[in-house]
Amino acid sequence: MQRSAPRLSRILACAAVPVMLVAAGCSSGSDSGDKGSGGPDKAGSTASAAPKATQSTKAVEPARFAKLPEICKAVSSKTVEGLVPKVKNKNGTEATSSDVASRGGCSWNGLEDKGTKGSQYRWLDVSFYRYESDATLGSGQERAAESYAKELAKVQATAGAKKLRTTQTSGVGEQADTVTYQLRKTDEDFQYASVVARTGNVVVLLSYNGAGYAGADTPSDKTISDGAVKAVKEAIAAVAAANK
Repeated sequence: MQRSAPRLSRILACAAVPVMLVAAGCSSGSDSGDKGSGGPDKAGSTASAAPKATQSTKAVEPARFAKLPEICKAVSSKTVEGLVPKVKNKNGTEATSSDVASRGGCSWNGLEDKGTKGSQYRWLDVSFYRYESDATLGSGQERAAESYAKELAKVQATAGAKKLRTTQTSGVGEQADTVTYQLRKTDEDFQYASVVARTGNVVVLLSYNGAGYAGADTPSDKTISDGAVKAVKEAIAAVAAANK
């Protein structure tokens, strides 16, 4: 049964989920050693050794990447248009960030109205988190690996998710997992694919989802997951390109 245009607009307003960014602390520090001094010799000599100061700094591997790519250009326009039919804004909507050197995000959405055959809705978003090396917290790569594990666990704990499945994804950075699942929203079944990937000291989170309206079929698990992996590969490549 078809829904009226005002009804569909309200549904889409509820379906769109803004990109949410989390803060990534970036600081540096060092460890200091104790000072030592010499004492009098056993013969009771009045001469004494001059004190010597020593200082040691914990060695930490430098962060591999110094900057992030242009966030809304990290996924090509061609790919965006292929994954998000009738995309509202080809340039994407950039998320607000208080530290653009360390984190950023961008999203796209669109609705393809097929008349009596129903409509297809798609949403795509990507977020980047870059970590600096820190003598007390570890290298940027180590910190990113810790963040990767936490972000993957968050996706796997999505409330209300059905048919959730995690697949290790090869050929995407140094680590990548794709989590697919279904969510029931606005009286429709949405198919999701969230990819968590890491390259060096940068973590990339990419989410792609879609639904069929007014009688149209829900997109398949494979369609959504393949699209998400295609987009995240471009996002990962963009990090390396930005740091050449």
